Amino acid sequence: MLLSGFTDEAGQALETQIKATQALGWQHLSARSIDSQNIHDLSEANFNQAADRLDAAGISVIEFGSLIGSWSKPIESDFALTLGEIERAIPRMQRLGTKMIRIMSYAQKPWGEDQHEAERCRRLREIVARFADAGLTAVHENCMNWGGFSALHTLRLIEEVPGLKLVFDTGNPVFQRDRSKPAPYPWQDALEFYQAIKEHIAHVHIKDCLNPSEGSDEPERYTLPGEGQCRLPEILAALTTDGYDGAYSIEPHVATVFHAKEGETINAQQCYNSYIDYGRFFERKLAAVHPTLYN
Repeated sequence: MLLSGFTDEAGQALETQIKATQALGWQHLSARSIDSQNIHDLSEANFNQAADRLDAAGISVIEFGSLIGSWSKPIESDFALTLGEIERAIPRMQRLGTKMIRIMSYAQKPWGEDQHEAERCRRLREIVARFADAGLTAVHENCMNWGGFSALHTLRLIEEVPGLKLVFDTGNPVFQRDRSKPAPYPWQDALEFYQAIKEHIAHVHIKDCLNPSEGSDEPERYTLPGEGQCRLPEILAALTTDGYDGAYSIEPHVATVFHAKEGETINAQQCYNSYIDYGRFFERKLAAVHPTLYN
């Protein structure tokens, strides 16, 4: 079983990301940003330097955590921006031998407004086809995007977008309302979400958190894996029972939150230590379900 993680949460410098991966005894990482730039936005020189350094360290990139269709992009955004990201990502994935890229279905509009479902599906069909033509797999994450409104919304994408696979994030349902259910829209149940989409899952992100407080504007609170409300032990047991043989990538968000407010200060050593602690904590959770799962 392959273990990986979004190492930019350990630190933005590539050397820190390599150090964190090696400290955990892992050989893979999930590439998102280096020096605060997404891997598909780095200059050619900086990307090539990073690729050479990863090769020298013997570390493989198991996925690109791209910004394609991300929660930060409205569906009204210029599609040319997305096409440019695709054009830059494909040769970089090929250079690194990376077969999988995380995409989304564009930002959620306020519930009750026109969500432009047809346009989202049209864009995703082209995105998925372009990667498929290059022998690569686009996997949709259930984040703060249209597909994240509910498991049924995600399944709708599967119906509408040939070849689309899924990356299931265990923690994201915890802070999302289930828009497939009647008002007042309960919080999503992560295990229920998993059971609905499991046959389409190609990859798993490990995250855990607590619901936002009712009646307040406080955000969700991130926790160590298994200490939040995502029902992680049950999900890991179900994945094992269901024969999941893909990788697990940690995305802690405990010390570094990529939805954080602009200007929020981050302690670099705390981020690094938190990432290492999270990885080791998850290894113990995984071993409790299946002692030989990642040997």
